[in-house]
Amino acid sequence: MEPLLGVKIGCLFALLALTLVCGLIPICVKWFQIEGATGRHRRVLSLLGCISAGVFLGAGFMHMTAEALEGIESEIQKFMMQNRTESEGNFSDDASSDHTNYPYGELIISLGFFLVFLVESLALQCRPGAAGGSKVQEEECGEAHVLGLHSHGSLPSPSRSPFRALILLLSLSFHSVFEGLAVGLQMTVVATVQLCVAVLAHKGLVAFGVGLRLVQAGTGTRRAALSILSFALMSPLGVAIGLAVAGGDSEGGRGLAQAVLEGVAAGTFLYVTFLEILPRELAGPEAPLAKWGCVAAGFAFMAFIALWA
Repeated sequence: MEPLLGVKIGCLFALLALTLVCGLIPICVKWFQIEGATGRHRRVLSLLGCISAGVFLGAGFMHMTAEALEGIESEIQKFMMQNRTESEGNFSDDASSDHTNYPYGELIISLGFFLVFLVESLALQCRPGAAGGSKVQEEECGEAHVLGLHSHGSLPSPSRSPFRALILLLSLSFHSVFEGLAVGLQMTVVATVQLCVAVLAHKGLVAFGVGLRLVQAGTGTRRAALSILSFALMSPLGVAIGLAVAGGDSEGGRGLAQAVLEGVAAGTFLYVTFLEILPRELAGPEAPLAKWGCVAAGFAFMAFIALWA
């Protein structure tokens, strides 16, 4: 076996094992079940949720969105250059420059955001209360009584929608395929190890956050474990695809299609991050500065990892 192939296979199993272990910890350990937590235990779980929210925020901006924008811009420029050489003289340089400078990446990410917004709005239109808002509002009112908090009015409550949990899992899984694909396409042992270590550094924390999110969404243990298993298989799948197509290029529009799909995935992830994860973690009035610090710490970790990933 060639050394490079052996290293990539080792990376495949490392990604699978780390994601499985970190993702299953909050699902299998009863200490992370927030329903039965009170007092300091509940506050610690709330702060852990804020750290995971910061991790998701950092993953959305520093990894998914950044990579999608870079990929879309690169592929759009290639596409424009090909069109310019094939049809020279048909378009002026000013028109070509306008097309190249248009923010296609931001547009595609926004389309992903509005796609999930539309689907959830249609679900609510067909089944009012499908997102479970009233249920969560009652739960949080109950939590306020347990914690001894006094409220002068009903605050807007984030939903506890299984649909949003599913979108979170799907968008992260889709991104994981491309992370694994990048590892599988590396041409040297050193580059493969460096990229794999960078992916592993944030993969465990993201997987833990996904597991914690599934627990907080009220997902059953068996379904949550299967969700983590499917999520864990995505990066190894990407590595395997990278091994199969190593040395290929992005001809035939494959690179552009991949960049567009990753941009849509980034948009869906941002939707869930801002309308589900952050509002839910920051909804309670207790320890606002501590929560801010935890969110900032999670984001700072992902921003630091982005130096190598």
